Amino acid sequence: MEYLMSLPYVGVAMPYVFLVLGFVLLIKGADFFVDGSGSIAKKLRVPDIIIGLTVVAMGTSMPELVTSVVSSFEGNTEFALGNVVGSNIMNVLVILGLSAVILPITVDPSVFKRDIPVLLLTAVVVPMIALITPKSGDKYVIGRIGGIILVALFIGYLLLTIKAALDYRRAHADDADEEEIEEKSWLKSILFTVGGAAVIVIGAKLAVGGAETIANQFRINKDVIGLTVIAFGTSLPELVTSAVAAKKGNSDIALGNIVGSNIFNVLLVLGTTAAINPVPFPFTNLIDLIVLLGVSIYLAITARTGKK
Repeated sequence: MEYLMSLPYVGVAMPYVFLVLGFVLLIKGADFFVDGSGSIAKKLRVPDIIIGLTVVAMGTSMPELVTSVVSSFEGNTEFALGNVVGSNIMNVLVILGLSAVILPITVDPSVFKRDIPVLLLTAVVVPMIALITPKSGDKYVIGRIGGIILVALFIGYLLLTIKAALDYRRAHADDADEEEIEEKSWLKSILFTVGGAAVIVIGAKLAVGGAETIANQFRINKDVIGLTVIAFGTSLPELVTSAVAAKKGNSDIALGNIVGSNIFNVLLVLGTTAAINPVPFPFTNLIDLIVLLGVSIYLAITARTGKK
């Protein structure tokens, strides 16, 4: 990436080419990943809401995860928090809002009891960790210990969700044999999943490199780039997946995708990034976290009124 950017004929336009190409690969890779992993989930007879909260949410959150982790390994964590916060705000206000316009979304009571409280916890725990962690100069920090705490919370949430899926299978064991589900073969499902993940890695590398160069060209604060351009690009899989699910009348997947993605973004994406390299951020990002908390509370209130 650095070699290409240093060539005299590359010029000003190439970073934008890398950025757009990276986004295209991110979206297409996520599409393959969701198709493959979704087929695997169907073979395992998992309910739609669990598919949305885990498989689909994980698939559509892969761009955020890989983008932030790649940046962290390169020692460039300035994008990480803005990417996560911007994506989560966009997920609720734009993507879930658009899905609800296409088809009103009813909320399974189990989501309100189990997943919405976890979503609110994720919006509170990050500023708490930042406020109790010693600052780096004039910036707040999410350190390695804070990152490990977030990842541990993610593992706990994942185990809780798996338990809910197993309970569902036991309760509907007699119905599983009667259900006819169109699905890919095991080999094709695995190839779609692994291949999609590989394409996402390549797309993330291109997107991060292009965005960094653009930020340097215009001397734009990297936090702003992460909160806007990167956040929008990596949220496109959620947008496409949720909109299509809503159009097909499957509001469980649409809602589960957004709630699950927001939980994964904070606990897994930000947690993994901080565990690799501490994530410093200015006071303005602390304000963004407060906005995210307000958005999460708004989602909890609307979910309460939209229960089945």
